[in-house]
Amino acid sequence: MFKIPQSIADEMVAHCLQGLPDEACGLFAGTSEANEVAVLYPTQNLAHSAMIYTVDPLAHLKADRDAEKNGFVITGVFHSHTHTEAYPSPTDVAQAPDPSWHYVIVSLRDRSPSIRSYRIVDQVITEESVEITT
Repeated sequence: MFKIPQSIADEMVAHCLQGLPDEACGLFAGTSEANEVAVLYPTQNLAHSAMIYTVDPLAHLKADRDAEKNGFVITGVFHSHTHTEAYPSPTDVAQAPDPSWHYVIVSLRDRSPSIRSYRIVDQVITEESVEITT
């Protein structure tokens, strides 16, 4: 189970909505042992596309340094799907950089956004349950 505090889930969805019509993206951090988001790092989508996302490398570096300074590590990435379900596309799978990361997708296809999380290891997609905590 992957846990996301309600306040962070709200911030993530808001960032994704603000990114429309393009996909939005960002990173998140926590402890390497815990399956819970502690800090969210919204970033710019350098691809400026409704089909793909590219996390700004400078923002990634800053997030990594901030996480480390606060005793955390980057544990995953989130991005939005503007018109499709919250399931990794072939591009998402091909670009999955770290098998230990959580890959969170926020679907904006329906009236109410949905959040799902996956592990992607050797191009094999495994969904993990998400719990939004208070």
